[in-house]
This record gives sequence, C-alpha cells and structure tokens, in this order.
Amino acid sequence: MKIKLLAVIAGVAVIAAGCVGTVSGKKTGAVPFVKDRFEARYERPPAQIFEAAKAVITFNGTLLSESTLHGTNNIMALEGKVNKRSVWISVEPVDAKVTSVFVQARTSAGGTDLPLCHELDKQIALKLVR
Repeated sequence: MKIKLLAVIAGVAVIAAGCVGTVSGKKTGAVPFVKDRFEARYERPPAQIFEAAKAVITFNGTLLSESTLHGTNNIMALEGKVNKRSVWISVEPVDAKVTSVFVQARTSAGGTDLPLCHELDKQIALKLVR
C-alpha cells in the first residue's frame, strides 16, 4: 500500500514539474503555475534602466548574458546568477515616458524566490536615483 501511495505521489510530482517561460523569452525547467516574477514601472528611458539592471546583477552575482528581442517591441533582457538563483530581467518600453521592468528568479530546484525579485528591483530603483 505504501509503495502505491509513493508511486502516485511521484507521478503527480513528475506531471506538476514542467517548463516555464522566462521574461527573456527562453524556457527553463521549473514548477509551473506559481508567481515567480515582479513588475515595476519607471519614468526613465529603457537604456538607462537596462544599464542599472546590469550593474545590479553584476554587483550581486554573475551576469551570464544580455540580449535584445527585436521582434517584440525591442525588449532588452538580462540573465544572471545571484545567490545560486537563476535571475532574468527584461526592460520594455510601455510608452514614450514609461518603461516596464520584469524581474524573475528561480531556485535550482525550480522553485520561486520573490524576495530576491523585490530586492533586485529595489536596487535597480536606487541606481536610477543616483
């Protein structure tokens, strides 16, 4: 009976795990259907916010890649590692004055880390003030 119960639990875990999209347009293995990103909006040009985001990731961890998604409103994206977490940041212009920033963080097991998202966003905002 215990073996059947463990088999059912293992089956549910395999089905629940899957691929999720990142804010940089890629896919990663993670637990779907949980909130893993944070959005903020600033009245700054996208290039200025992108430079602040790069500085924040470099200060806190390692910047792995940066890219521009040209087919989708020129979204600029960063990927890095902070505290053994995978972090993705995308910068997207909303209109002429407002820019949207998405910060997403996942653990190596596919879980979320919203406190890290909030912390990185705060640091980006502080970089913009200076």
